[in-house]
Amino acid sequence: MRIMRKMKGCIIACAVLLMLAATPSVFAATDTTGTLTGTWTGEIRAADGATFHVTFLFKQDGSTLTGTDIDPQGDPLPIENGKVSGDNFSFTVSMFDMTVQHSGTLNGDTITLNTKSAQSQFPGKPITLKRSK
Repeated sequence: MRIMRKMKGCIIACAVLLMLAATPSVFAATDTTGTLTGTWTGEIRAADGATFHVTFLFKQDGSTLTGTDIDPQGDPLPIENGKVSGDNFSFTVSMFDMTVQHSGTLNGDTITLNTKSAQSQFPGKPITLKRSK
């Protein structure tokens, strides 16, 4: 009888260990799915037809968004006034003595980003961004 209790306890302990091993650990690396945190890339077409590669490095901390916009020359431009509300977010980027306003929607690993500026040399355009793996 005593051996049966020991075996039963051992079987239960093994089952618990297997269940813990099969589920994601709370100590595992943070999953960024569902957050803006990460590197996002896309292309924007200029009025003359030229295509430019764009990269955004986002860091979401609750309802605050920070990061950088990497311009076509590779220079980082800081994201300012970043706000997140659910799947929607907004921020501004200052460049060439103008401020460009961005607003976007997160949908899985895709962002639809709209840009606008008061300056005529940078009319707004929608951009589709994909999360870099």
